[in-house]
Amino acid sequence: MSGIESIREHMDVIGADGVHVGTVDRVEGDRIKLTKADSGEGHHKGHHHYISLALFADVEGDKVRLSANGDVAVTFEEEERG
Repeated sequence: MSGIESIREHMDVIGADGVHVGTVDRVEGDRIKLTKADSGEGHHKGHHHYISLALFADVEGDKVRLSANGDVAVTFEEEERG
C-alpha cells in the first residue's frame, strides 16, 4: 500500500470498481488535479477538474485508486477555481 506522496503525473485515476476517472496532472494541496484531456464535454471542456484527496485509497503500480466507485467519484469532482 502506497501513500499520497507516491502520486505522480500521468497516473491513471480509477474508482474502487476499476473505472477510469481521469489522469493525474499533479497534486495541489488537498486535491488531485486531473489533466484537461479528462475534462469532459460542453462547458466542462478545456479546463482542469479536481478530486479531493479524501477519496484517495491507494497507489497500485501506475494507478491511483479511489475509495469510491468511478460513477460516484465524478460527482465529487470540483472544477478549476477561478
